[in-house]
Amino acid sequence: MVAHPPSQTAQVIAVGGANMDLKVQTLAPAVPGTSNPGRAAQTPGGVARNVAENLARLGVRVALLSAVGTDALGDGLLRQTAEAGVDVSPTRRAADQATGTYTAVLDRGGELLIAVAAMEIMSALTPAALLEQDELLRGAHYIVADGNLSPDTLLHLLHQTGEGGARVVFEPVSVPKAVRLLPALEAGHAPWAITPNLSELSALVGTDVADNASAIREAALTLHGRGVEVVWVRRGVRGSLLSAADDSWELPALSAEVADVTGAGDATLAAFLAALLGGETLPDAAREGHAAAALTVESDQTVVPDLTRAAVRLRAGF
Repeated sequence: MVAHPPSQTAQVIAVGGANMDLKVQTLAPAVPGTSNPGRAAQTPGGVARNVAENLARLGVRVALLSAVGTDALGDGLLRQTAEAGVDVSPTRRAADQATGTYTAVLDRGGELLIAVAAMEIMSALTPAALLEQDELLRGAHYIVADGNLSPDTLLHLLHQTGEGGARVVFEPVSVPKAVRLLPALEAGHAPWAITPNLSELSALVGTDVADNASAIREAALTLHGRGVEVVWVRRGVRGSLLSAADDSWELPALSAEVADVTGAGDATLAAFLAALLGGETLPDAAREGHAAAALTVESDQTVVPDLTRAAVRLRAGF
C-alpha cells in the first residue's frame, strides 16, 4: 500500500502512542516465577499508531502525530507505518530519547497475562508540539487522542480544537491513563466521544460501575452531562454498550476463534470511524467495529494486513 502524500488533507489524525511491540507467548499453561517455553515477535504498535494503520487499510486518509527516537527502532517504526499507508510526516523525532516499547506476555490461548509500556518519549508531545500542527489538526474530520498524552497536552488539544472543526475521540488506553482526561473535563473541554472499557469508565466517573446495561448507561449519562456526546463502553465477550445523550444500544460481540487479542480495540475504533466517514449511523458503525475486532483476534498480528472495509462489512452481516 502506498502512503498518502502529506499534501492530501487527512480525514483522521491519530495523536498519541507509537512504539515497537514485543509480544511473547507461552506454549504451555503459564507458570509464574520461572522460565516458560514460548515464542516471540516484534511488530509496530502503539494505540494511536495501530488505529492509524487500521484506518489506512480501511481506505481512510490518515496521519500520525506521535514521537519516536532517532534510533533504529524509530526508523523501522516509521518506515513500516508509512508503507501501510499512513502519513507519518507530522511525527516528531526526539534525539535525546529512545523510541517507546510495549512488551506483552500472552498465555497459550492468546489472552494477555501482563504488559509493560515504556513510553517516556510521549513527553515530547507537548502543547507546543500540537500548536505546530494546528492547521493539520483543524482540517481533520476526526482526531483520535489516546491516553498516552499528558493531562496538559490533552487539555490543550481539546481547547485548540474546541471551536468547531474536528471531532475528538479519546481512547483511554488503561485505567491510570484514563484519568488524564479529568482535568480537561473539569475545565469544560470534553471530547466528542470516549471509548473506555468498564474499568476505565469507572475511573472516569469516580465510582465502580457494574457490568450491566442500566449501570453503564447511568455512568455514560454522567459523562454526557459533562459534554461528551458519545460514550462507547467495551465489555469484552459481552460486546459493548453505545450511548448517546438521547439513546443507547447494546451490541453483542461476534464469535471468533482467538489467536491473539492484541490490537482488537484499536481495530474496533478504526472501523467505527471509517464507517462514520462512510455515512453510517452510530450503531451500524459500532457493528462494523465489532466485526473488525473479530477479524483481528483471529489473526496473530496486531493489525490484520489484508483488512478492508468490504471484509469488515461482510463479517458484520451487511
